[in-house]
Amino acid sequence: MNEDKAKVEGYRDLIVWQKSITLVKQIYQLTQNFLTDEKFGLISQMRRAAVSIPSNIAEGQARRTTGDYVRFVSVAEGSLAELDTQLIVAIELSFCTKIQIKEIFSLMVEIRKMLNALPRSLMSKIN
Repeated sequence: MNEDKAKVEGYRDLIVWQKSITLVKQIYQLTQNFLTDEKFGLISQMRRAAVSIPSNIAEGQARRTTGDYVRFVSVAEGSLAELDTQLIVAIELSFCTKIQIKEIFSLMVEIRKMLNALPRSLMSKIN
């Protein structure tokens, strides 16, 4: 799936989308160990927020206007912030530890940087 920067034909070619899919897998694996009582609470919220990130990147890339794309990237950033908060809640409730999610937080920092840069990159192409 990884291709050079000049050859982005669809959302699947975007490294930020690929990393977001990895994040989804990591969140699903992490939440498998949460209390069953949280199935419709925090587990569901975390999984939905995680899935929302690559989904909004994909939908934005499929839109016909740069403005729409930028808006969907913004929604993906919001979902990432939501997931960050939910992970902190999970730590505070002792569902997981900081050590367990260190890799997840590192991946989220990478994704956040890419999402922050994407709108600037998109806007520079139309200016």
